[in-house]
Amino acid sequence: MSTSPAVVAAPHRVVFADDHPGLHPLVRRILEPQFQVVDSVFDGQALVNSAAHHSPEVLVVDIAMPHLNGLKAVRQLRPQSNAVVVFLTTHADRALLEQALEAGAHGYVLKASAASDLVPATRAALRGERFVSAAVA
Repeated sequence: MSTSPAVVAAPHRVVFADDHPGLHPLVRRILEPQFQVVDSVFDGQALVNSAAHHSPEVLVVDIAMPHLNGLKAVRQLRPQSNAVVVFLTTHADRALLEQALEAGAHGYVLKASAASDLVPATRAALRGERFVSAAVA
């Protein structure tokens, strides 16, 4: 009787975009090993380019970034990307939350809650569910 090795699903691929360099290693520590961060970029235009190159399943995106803000970058990506979007932001603003949801986001996580909310928000987004940090909801 032969037994074949168990097939292990590859972790979902994530591209992270935020203009604060110090946040990049923290977000990697939060997301890995449950997800594979294939790229981290510092502005919205780089996000568009990276998503086209890496075809991630998840985009974790800051709203306020140079060259192209996160909302505009996500709107630009919607026609060509099936990636789910989780915004990671400092803005606990209902109007921005509404704009993020209109842009197609499944998640809206405050940076202050990233350690506890980012992984559950990403998992919820992959299931097609919405997740909003409690301080905004």
